[in-house]
Amino acid sequence: SNKINKKVMGMIEKAEGEYTELLRKRKVVENDKKKIQAVIEELDVKKKSELERTWVKVNRDFGSIFSTLLPGAFSKLEPPDGMKAWEGLEVKVAFGDVWKDSLSELSGGQRSLLALSLILSLLLFKPAPMYILDEVDAALDLSHTQNIGNMLKTHFSQSQFVVVSLKEGMFNNANVIFRTKFVDGISTVTRTIGIGSSRNRALAESDNADSTNTSEKGRTEQSRRSGKENTVV
Repeated sequence: SNKINKKVMGMIEKAEGEYTELLRKRKVVENDKKKIQAVIEELDVKKKSELERTWVKVNRDFGSIFSTLLPGAFSKLEPPDGMKAWEGLEVKVAFGDVWKDSLSELSGGQRSLLALSLILSLLLFKPAPMYILDEVDAALDLSHTQNIGNMLKTHFSQSQFVVVSLKEGMFNNANVIFRTKFVDGISTVTRTIGIGSSRNRALAESDNADSTNTSEKGRTEQSRRSGKENTVV
């Protein structure tokens, strides 16, 4: 007859114990998996919500900034057909009522203004206290440079800009101007108050008010004298 291995009973108990422990660990892993999936789904919802909110604001500022830099033009960010905003966005540009099929139809200066508008609209989402722009108007016409200065005043009133420029259009909107010159081998820096400073604007408004008052007084005095002369006649 075959011999019975008495150690088998002990081995069975050990195997059953290991099996039970594995089942317990499997249950723990499955529960953890469900929790992780729930967190991922919650984060996906928040991500889509934040991306949607960001898209709406950036798109609004993008269009506003571009229209300021290039009057009569419009721009927007929109998802391609069949896609959501968080899956990808395309830049669309229109001049008047005509939307361009491709950005390749734009001139170099127009593309520069478009890129600058997009960058600034992204920065405007969470404005910083200070920005540095180094000759962003180098390839632009003087009128566009003037528009950049107006746009910075309008859209970034709470931020400070350090702008390097060689064009007069940008200076007209500066609060303080530092001019550098290289004469006889010596570099010099001069500081002047810009036309766009609040101090100069206040002085200009005061001068205008004084001029208006003087003009009104002159007209009143002339009217009074004219009235006397008419009376004499």
